[in-house]
Amino acid sequence: MTDWARLALDRIAGGEPSALVTLLAVEGSTPREAGTKMLVWPGGQAGTIGGGNLEHLASDQARRMLGGCARFAVQDYPLGPLLAQCCGGRVRLLIERLDGADAGWLADAVRCRDANQSFEIHTRIVGHGLQKQVAAVLDPAAEVPPVRVNGDPARAREARPMAGDKIVEVEAAFAPGVQVFGAGHVGQAIVRALAPLPFQVAWYDSREEMAGLPGVTVLEPDVLAEIAGAGGDYTLIVTHDHALDYAFVSAALAGPGTGYLGLIGSRTKRARFFSRLRADGFSDETLARLTCPIGIPELHDKAPEVIAVSVATDLLLRLQASRRLKSGEAALASL
Repeated sequence: MTDWARLALDRIAGGEPSALVTLLAVEGSTPREAGTKMLVWPGGQAGTIGGGNLEHLASDQARRMLGGCARFAVQDYPLGPLLAQCCGGRVRLLIERLDGADAGWLADAVRCRDANQSFEIHTRIVGHGLQKQVAAVLDPAAEVPPVRVNGDPARAREARPMAGDKIVEVEAAFAPGVQVFGAGHVGQAIVRALAPLPFQVAWYDSREEMAGLPGVTVLEPDVLAEIAGAGGDYTLIVTHDHALDYAFVSAALAGPGTGYLGLIGSRTKRARFFSRLRADGFSDETLARLTCPIGIPELHDKAPEVIAVSVATDLLLRLQASRRLKSGEAALASL
């Protein structure tokens, strides 16, 4: 998940403007959803609006804007007739130049992201420019369109927004936390795999020599056991030591148990751990909370990178299922 606001601020701090490309509206089959963003600058870009001719032309238009006078443009692209893309839908883009004048609202967006706070970007078209404001979302569970124009869902075939119109984009913050215990080869691969995905990762190890790895918090084993016991959205235990694995698993199973708990290991390790956990008084109902081995069962390769992809896929599937469940519950509550 591209941190476009922080990247834009970094470029502004370096004296280099960038251009933000946003999918305002989509119709039919399109490569990405409304609200998707891509940041473009002279020497590169971050994020994607779907690739292909659409992204090529949008990036080119964004870079030309950086060298011109225009502050923004709204551009319609029929993907089939104009761009010969087989998906055949239609998209409407907002392309806007970002420079020092945008630092305020971009900083507000970064603060919301850092606080895992859902927020809205309010854009008012004023003459040849844009007025931007960030507002926190007070009810993140509310079902609203990702982009609205004058209060209505943005549509790709309606009249383009013009002076006086207001565009509101929703940036959902729901980024569940993933606790990773262990900074060995597998832990490192998992953290790399999760970095661009919609998760907030907290990474721990007990070894002092791991303190040099960016992002790792080194603490005493008993402190780490307390953190594991407190639970979280997703907990992954992949340490270098079976004794630590057992201590952290035991603490997590003894805790509130509101989220996913995964332990790296073979089926033999699973059998030994489950036998010992039962002997220590954990019921079969409690043990059902523990997933071991971690990842997708069909992937048997033990290379750290393959394990990482398998684990990331499993967490994404669980996250998707959780969101569908919550959406269904919200729909039932509204009846």
